[in-house]
Amino acid sequence: MTAGLVAAAWTRLSSVRSTWWCTAVHLVVAAGFGWLAAAGTPTSSRADVAVEVALTGFGFAQLVLVVLGVLAVSAEFGTGSAVSALVAVPRRTAWLAATTAVVSAWAALLTAVAAVGCAVAARVLVAVPGGVSLTDPAVLRALGLQVAGAVLVTVLGVGLGTLLRATAGGVGLGMALVFVLPPALALAGGRWATVASQGLPALRVGEDPFLAVSTTWAVGLAVTAGWALAAWALGAVLLERRDL
Repeated sequence: MTAGLVAAAWTRLSSVRSTWWCTAVHLVVAAGFGWLAAAGTPTSSRADVAVEVALTGFGFAQLVLVVLGVLAVSAEFGTGSAVSALVAVPRRTAWLAATTAVVSAWAALLTAVAAVGCAVAARVLVAVPGGVSLTDPAVLRALGLQVAGAVLVTVLGVGLGTLLRATAGGVGLGMALVFVLPPALALAGGRWATVASQGLPALRVGEDPFLAVSTTWAVGLAVTAGWALAAWALGAVLLERRDL
């Protein structure tokens, strides 16, 4: 992966309207739900709990990142522009790595901005003993968790887009993994649902009330990272072996 490939990936990403639509929807959903949740929570015992409440919208906003990740690859195959781009590089995985790096960095930036906005909402709207400090380690951990989760979900989307080369299939499968199946398993109950839920990427990477089994942030990150890396690696292998 070279600077030229990264620059070309950014040009492709920034030149399509879907990127800016995804950007706008992600910010509005994450920040909007955050401010609404904070406004509905007049008091909290701890700063990190208040911030966690304000971060509720990321459970929905991450769906937009799945779409963004899938479109970063599938749209290029849909229009045929991926063919000329892949012919011009010595290794196809270098093209995929550059695309992944750019779209993941953009997702991280968007999430960081929205997460800070949610933390500000908690600080302004929620009464907490001692207040909400943006430099509190517990608050920073909560914000960092959202950024890490956003990157992993975006990489998962890129991997699915590369595997399927179809926007509808990639988006549908990604949404099922991060949004539909976790609450469905929670409603189903039973031992099999509990076991299955432990192996799914969480809505907000662990510690989420919609999961059948609550997990720590470390376990949630590990599971989501496993899905993201597996999808990306398999997509990279197939990208090298498939005919264009």
